[in-house]
Amino acid sequence: MRLNAGAVGEGEALLGFGGQRAQGWRRAEAFLNLSETGDLREAASNLFAYMQELDRSGARTIAVEPIPFDGLGEAINDRLSRAAAPRDITLPTP
Repeated sequence: MRLNAGAVGEGEALLGFGGQRAQGWRRAEAFLNLSETGDLREAASNLFAYMQELDRSGARTIAVEPIPFDGLGEAINDRLSRAAAPRDITLPTP
């Protein structure tokens, strides 16, 4: 997951917010908008379902448009930063 994205890279899905789009958004593998109107309550309500749906899209990574830090935006950004944090994953050996 790539936070505060101003542009969409090749192979990325886009998690949008509000009415402004990241540069190149039309080439995103998949696109969902947490709230067209920029409503943080609506965005918080949609967050986990939309992250799961974009994760299942097959995109290499999810680019996330900037979300304001005021009000519920602080909690949304906290959840997004936790989701974007690197993880140690041990894969089973064949």
